[in-house]
Amino acid sequence: MDRHAAARPRLVVVGNGMAGMRTVEELLKRRPDRYDITVFGAEKQVNYDRILLSAVLAGEKELDEIVIHPRRWYDENGITLVADDRVVDIDRQSRTVTSASGRVAGYDRLLLATGSQPLLPEIAGTGLAGVCTFRDVADVDTMIRAAREHRRAIVIGGGLLGLEAANGLRKRGMAVTVVHLMDSLMERQLDKAAAALLRRELEQRGIDIRAGSEPAAILGSERALGVRLTDGCELPGDLVVIAVGIRPNVDLARLAGLEIDRGIAVGDDLRSSDPAIFAVGECVEHRGKTYGLIAPLWEMAKICADHLAAEAGSPSAYAGSVPATRLKVTGIDVFSAGDFRGDASTEDIVFRDASRRIYKRLVLRDDRLTGVVLYGDSRDAGWYVQLLRDGARLGELRDLMIFGQDYAAPAASIAVAAPAPLSPPTGEARGRRLAVARRRPGPRPARKRASRANAFS
Repeated sequence: MDRHAAARPRLVVVGNGMAGMRTVEELLKRRPDRYDITVFGAEKQVNYDRILLSAVLAGEKELDEIVIHPRRWYDENGITLVADDRVVDIDRQSRTVTSASGRVAGYDRLLLATGSQPLLPEIAGTGLAGVCTFRDVADVDTMIRAAREHRRAIVIGGGLLGLEAANGLRKRGMAVTVVHLMDSLMERQLDKAAAALLRRELEQRGIDIRAGSEPAAILGSERALGVRLTDGCELPGDLVVIAVGIRPNVDLARLAGLEIDRGIAVGDDLRSSDPAIFAVGECVEHRGKTYGLIAPLWEMAKICADHLAAEAGSPSAYAGSVPATRLKVTGIDVFSAGDFRGDASTEDIVFRDASRRIYKRLVLRDDRLTGVVLYGDSRDAGWYVQLLRDGARLGELRDLMIFGQDYAAPAASIAVAAPAPLSPPTGEARGRRLAVARRRPGPRPARKRASRANAFS
């Protein structure tokens, strides 16, 4: 029997990206015949891994290699895909959506996965040819074409996306300058020590870093010719990539009258202020927080799928996520998670191995791990994230955990499941790292924040 023959509730998904399609994927695992599903996507492409766009830019992958759900997947699962046709209106009274082409689709449940939009600095020249952001396939195509025809690129923004763009363009043969407003790179994800290490390595790889600099205008009349900084310095460039941040794409939800702050306000069931409308991904605000990283999106997708699949509600609830960032650029391994800023109530445990370019910093409060920064070796990232999520007192583990799970957990008789443990330091390396002796389990002096007491050099 045709699975569309029986009348079933209609689920319309606005957004064919990673968050929306992961939710659909999770829903199909739970109740494959629960809904007739229609998906609207603003891009021509099927669902692809946006995280791997940097690999496409760098020439390490082709576009077809980062596709998550090919066209046949939609067909095999009875999903109607409407690509290259964004939704422009939601009528909550009649429960219909209308696309830019005039297509109207009715829904019983609506899932908004509209993602985010790139921020643009308020300067002249952002509309010139040769200026782009770094959010989708079209942006990558623009950068690849420019790399074939031109030699100099300027990236405005020294955050995660900006540095990935800079690395990809450098690999394409362009001379790249990164202009960053703050005095340290990736200031939201790294502390100053790790940021300084990152800057040094990027500069050694040929990327020019202009930290503490602000663009005043993009030069040119028809096509970008460079960037003028607020100090009057002019940087020549044939391509300008803007990667200064993102904001939740809430335009459609606002037009529909949903509750909005920075993002679409949702409860622990990922339901918006309209009980028939759910939302997931970068467009969402949950308990006052928005998320732009992949792990929280996956967690939202599972909870949302639980509620969409259930006949009468679901006990599952989204309680928020631990923010974690990983960057692998030009062979540099960087990771951070949790709140690593620290204050008068926290203490630091710091490990440095200059010869191996390894830096680790753990931030603790009340004998609990609250933040992590790893540079050069992030093999224990999963373990540290699990400790952050558990929020348990560390006890004996506290004095050993800087060396990684394989060394610390057995010695402290604590078992925490996590991938890829870091082998214990041995021989000469151990002696070098213990220039300041670590404290053994047992009575401890009063805690203090000063990281010098716990610094390994």
